[in-house]
Amino acid sequence: MKTLLLALKQWLKLVLMGFLVLQVFFTGRIAFMALVDPASTAFERSQAWQIITQKGHLIWRQEWRPSTQVSGNLKRAVLASEDSAFTQHHGVWWDAVEQAWRKNAKAQANVEAQTAKKNAAKHAVPKIVGGSTITQQLAKNLMLSGERNMLRKAQEWVITMALETCLSKQQILTLYLNHVEWGLGVFGAEAASQHYFRKPASQLTAWEAARLAVMLPRPRYFEKLPESVYLSDRAQTIMGRMNDVALP
Repeated sequence: MKTLLLALKQWLKLVLMGFLVLQVFFTGRIAFMALVDPASTAFERSQAWQIITQKGHLIWRQEWRPSTQVSGNLKRAVLASEDSAFTQHHGVWWDAVEQAWRKNAKAQANVEAQTAKKNAAKHAVPKIVGGSTITQQLAKNLMLSGERNMLRKAQEWVITMALETCLSKQQILTLYLNHVEWGLGVFGAEAASQHYFRKPASQLTAWEAARLAVMLPRPRYFEKLPESVYLSDRAQTIMGRMNDVALP
C-alpha cells in the first residue's frame, strides 16, 4: 500500500511538472509573437488538413497585413460585433459570460417546455450563446484543439492571460484579424476583403466591414448565403454601433 501511494505521488508530481512546462512553453511562444507573427495557428492547421481530406487538394487564401493596412471600419465592426468592451477588459469579459449563461439557461428552459408539450426531446436543441472575448477566441485558435471540456477551458484562460500580459491590445487585435476564418480556406482580413469585395482590406467601407464582421461566428455558412436577409439586417445593426466602440 505504501509503495502504491508513493508511486501515485510521483505520478502526480510528474503530471504537475508537465503541466507547468506546457504553460512556460505557451507563454514563451506568445511572448515571441510580440516580435514575429505566427505562420499559422492550431485551428488553421486543422482546417487545412480537413480541406485536403475532403477536397484532395488545399484551397487557401491568407495574406498578413499590419494594423496600418487594415481599415479602421473593419476593426470597429469586428469589435462592435464580437467584443465591444475589448479595450476595457483584461481578457475575460465577465458581464458577457454572465449574460451568455442566462441566455443559455433560458434557451434550455424553453426547449424543455416545448419538449413537455410536443414530446419531441430528440428534435429540440437549444441555441448556445457564447461569451468569449476576442482575446479568448485568439487563444483558442492559436494553440488549442476544438474539444470542449473544463480542462481545455482552463487552458484557454491561461493562454488568454498570457496574451493580455505579453502583448498590447493592438497586437492582439492584429493577430486576430490576420488569422480568423472568413470562409472555406479564407483566413485573415486581407484574404476576406479580396475574396468577397475584390479590394484590399485597407479600403473596406463601413457597410462592407459590417458584413464581414457579421459572418465571423459562422463564416462558411454565410459564405454560401451572401444574400441572407439576416446578414444584411445584422450588418445594419453593427454599422449603427461601430462609432460607439474604442479602438486600441
